[in-house]
Amino acid sequence: MDMQPKLIFLGTGGDSIVVGKQIRSAGGIILQVEGNQFHIDPGPGSVTRAKDYGINLRNNVAVLITHNHLNHACGINAVINSMTLGGLDKKGVLVANRTAIEGCEENEPYLNKHHKEMIERNIIIEPGKRVGINEVEIWATRAHHSDPHAVGFKFMTPKFVLGYTGDTGYSNSLLEDFKSSDILILNCVNPSDKKDTNHLDINDVLKLLPEIKPKLAIITHFGVKMEELDVLHQARDIQRETKVQTIAAKDGMVINPVSYSVSLRQKTLKLF
Repeated sequence: MDMQPKLIFLGTGGDSIVVGKQIRSAGGIILQVEGNQFHIDPGPGSVTRAKDYGINLRNNVAVLITHNHLNHACGINAVINSMTLGGLDKKGVLVANRTAIEGCEENEPYLNKHHKEMIERNIIIEPGKRVGINEVEIWATRAHHSDPHAVGFKFMTPKFVLGYTGDTGYSNSLLEDFKSSDILILNCVNPSDKKDTNHLDINDVLKLLPEIKPKLAIITHFGVKMEELDVLHQARDIQRETKVQTIAAKDGMVINPVSYSVSLRQKTLKLF
């Protein structure tokens, strides 16, 4: 694995229309840092998009899930199968909210018992708790979502701090939880005229960024209304109003989280 730190977006779709029609994928996000590979929120298409963008899932040291919804968790069994060679090489850690591992009254977990046993360790994480994986410390942040145990993540690495909101409605707790983030990934599902207590919209982002002041903001996880408005223009408007460098993620986009340089990884036929 290339030792340069990278963020690779395997998918940027955020609602059932965008993902269902495959306007955008929902394969999750790959973070490569300090020789570790983390796979965040592996939704549908995780394994396919990893192959398309030349990502070797055998390199995963951990899989992280913010909540137990289809476009964040339904790829978990396929990803575990790939990273462990179908259980022949039991390895890795699953760090997930309670619902993704145990389920709840309304929802069974997408993770099945067979694949759960292929992982070395399954860790249920709650807001305010942290887990260390090699050189990286991962904090669970508060989230306000229809999954009652939903979380976000904050990655404390030797060279940068990365925040990822997961799916959440606006709350002042986000200001506290994501302070000191060098890079902040925001799941901005909706435009400013579509309010939703379970998801962020453009107005919420405009409130958060001037207070958190990350060096780079990345909006992703777009719903169909955001697609109709053109997410690139939305990102430019956010940057103009907040004075925070802001980009709209694309499927296959690669970001160096140290230099903030951006490139687009083309689909390849490279096998893993």
